[in-house]
Amino acid sequence: MNESGDPLSKRPRVLVTGATGYIGGRLVPRLLAAGYRVRCVVRCANKLGARPWVGDPSVDVIECGFEDRERLAQAMGGCVAVYYLVHSMMAVGADYRERDKQLADTFARSASAAGAGRIIYLGGLGETGEGLSEHLTSRREVEAALASTGVPVTVLRAAMIIGSGSASFEILRYLVERLPIMVTPRWVKTESQPIAVSDVLYYLVACLSISETSGRTIDIGGPDIVTYRQLMNAMSDALGLRRRMILPVPVLTPRLSSLWIHLVTPISHRIARPLAEGLRNRVVCRNNEAVQLMPHERMSVHAAIEAALCRTGENEMETAWSDAGVIPGDPDWAGGKVFVDQRTITVCASSDAAFSAVCRIGGHNGYYAADWLWRLRGALDRVVGGPGLRRGRRNPNLLSFGEALDFWRVTGFDDRHLLELRAEMRLPGEATLCFEVTPSVDGRCTLTQTARFKPRGLAGLVYWYAVAPLHRIVFNGMLQGIRRAAENQSHLMKFRTGTEAL
Repeated sequence: MNESGDPLSKRPRVLVTGATGYIGGRLVPRLLAAGYRVRCVVRCANKLGARPWVGDPSVDVIECGFEDRERLAQAMGGCVAVYYLVHSMMAVGADYRERDKQLADTFARSASAAGAGRIIYLGGLGETGEGLSEHLTSRREVEAALASTGVPVTVLRAAMIIGSGSASFEILRYLVERLPIMVTPRWVKTESQPIAVSDVLYYLVACLSISETSGRTIDIGGPDIVTYRQLMNAMSDALGLRRRMILPVPVLTPRLSSLWIHLVTPISHRIARPLAEGLRNRVVCRNNEAVQLMPHERMSVHAAIEAALCRTGENEMETAWSDAGVIPGDPDWAGGKVFVDQRTITVCASSDAAFSAVCRIGGHNGYYAADWLWRLRGALDRVVGGPGLRRGRRNPNLLSFGEALDFWRVTGFDDRHLLELRAEMRLPGEATLCFEVTPSVDGRCTLTQTARFKPRGLAGLVYWYAVAPLHRIVFNGMLQGIRRAAENQSHLMKFRTGTEAL
């Protein structure tokens, strides 16, 4: 029974894939608020560990690969609808379209075998027919694959989604913030109908209770039709900046544009490439079916941008584009040379204070020592195609499993005890940085910092020996900085406690 006395078993159940991603992570709590039970199918259940809704009795989490048709069908059992929110945003290699199509086909066959009520899919808005970008063409192929087994499909097609943490919004924000003069492709004149993320989520939930949406493709968009130049001007206004000088030129290709986005913003060129390709297509709703079937007051472009900036400034992003990064299994260090740099220090503070200091590394907080070296390493990483430091972190104080942190990924997290980071920078090998806090009986604790590097070929060996002399500055300085921060926090807490006692 929930608080209102409603038996949970009587609530309709829906299945959500992509719950670790940008839209799925926001959709689940809204489905719960609407009175649904939610079953999340994810590849790695640990990535949901920090979501505030994961402990809700109406939520089930099932760990399952999306290629496993039988397991998927079992998970879909008893679901009135299943959400397909899986996208290969990173256009890696020529086969990503085929892989997307195969995954959608497996999902559709599983839904048919399970007798699911319908499939709900969030696709991309764009003109139909020839001339679509490869990215949008892939979305159309996914739509066809999902509908191939006869299960009714509701397709909601959206253009640019304006929301704190979305990839397209972050590209827009960083370009406007950092470039007073922009040389752009001709696509800045292309018309678009952006939509606020809150409106996307409204439609995704509302369509469940409106039978007329079943089996239909519905374009969703905000109330404004604007060019990308107008979007940049709106962003300038919202940021309180002078409007940027925009110089469209015909020679910039999507590939060159994505590489430029990679250098100027935190977004990888692999994500930027399909987005840049899609910008050449006019993305405007063809009709008002969404408004007629699901009446709703939509946010204007200006209101959506201001709301997203407010969320970003207050560190209240529910999800971010970087959340959906791949989480590899524990690195297989066997069978090859592994370099280890391990340092240990005693901290005259509680283990909680020490681990709290550890969890504040990166982003605007920096790395406690030699920040200029970290910034230099980040800049070099961007130049050679890595993420650099510009991804930052979602929250300056809190971390969770699977989260991006500058050019790291959190691949191990045990509250109050362990933080493991796996390097996503461009490296000739595999690298991790691990912090372990061990409490002592005398109120102190031991902090152990372990850097591991498994080189790949001769380049990996050269790299390790080249950077090893800097570890004394970087790693030892960081360890000492964490110790000072923890001890200062502990002294401050004791002072406050003593003051309150007086």
